[in-house]
Amino acid sequence: MRVPRIFQPLDNLQQGQTLQLDEDGVAHIGRVLRMGMGDQISLFNGDGNDYLAEIIETSKKSIAVTVLSCEANNSESPLDLHLGQVISRGDRMEFTVQKSVELGVTTITPLFSDRCGVKLSGERLDKKLQQWQKIVISACEQSGRSIVPVVRQAMTLAQWCEESTEALKLNLHPRASHGINGLQLSGQYHKVRLLIGPEGGLSDEEITMTETQHFTDILLGPRVLRTETASLTAITALQVKFGDIG
Repeated sequence: MRVPRIFQPLDNLQQGQTLQLDEDGVAHIGRVLRMGMGDQISLFNGDGNDYLAEIIETSKKSIAVTVLSCEANNSESPLDLHLGQVISRGDRMEFTVQKSVELGVTTITPLFSDRCGVKLSGERLDKKLQQWQKIVISACEQSGRSIVPVVRQAMTLAQWCEESTEALKLNLHPRASHGINGLQLSGQYHKVRLLIGPEGGLSDEEITMTETQHFTDILLGPRVLRTETASLTAITALQVKFGDIG
């Protein structure tokens, strides 16, 4: 049986340490998986390590574990990929967040654009950001990652494009002259910012703005893809070219 992986938001985890799992951990380990004393689980806190732990005490509302060992987790891609995703409707955004984390994205910034069909602000936006971050954590638990990608505060497309960066900036465009195979990156660590627009595409003004901000237009192929398909296809292609897939 695969040892279950659980995220615990603690600054320090150390061998020999005894700790109480948080509410989410108790719910999953105790009530969903029905694990008990003597069973082992794997903890991670985002520092890049996995911590093997043993359950030493259980009750309906609490689970205590002792950390047995620490091991570095080498599942991160050499590609530092920042996804700028215009917010999509319904569960499409959740799907994109989940799958992009599985594919190795390191940062996600939700964006508002001229043709974004989603209106979020204030408390509703805060709740969405919290929900997306929880999806990120669940995707890390499932996929074996021990560094947790960050869902940043939502911003406008213009604000994101204007941010200073050393990364190669990419924009999907149906009239681009070449695809991802034609790209070149230098250095040991590859940094890319990938912009994925809304279902209706970017407006003419936004396209002009990306050109002004030195984005490179790339083409995925001859077919028009939905926004969630486009993001995951582009991420996969970039990981094949510069990362650790394939």
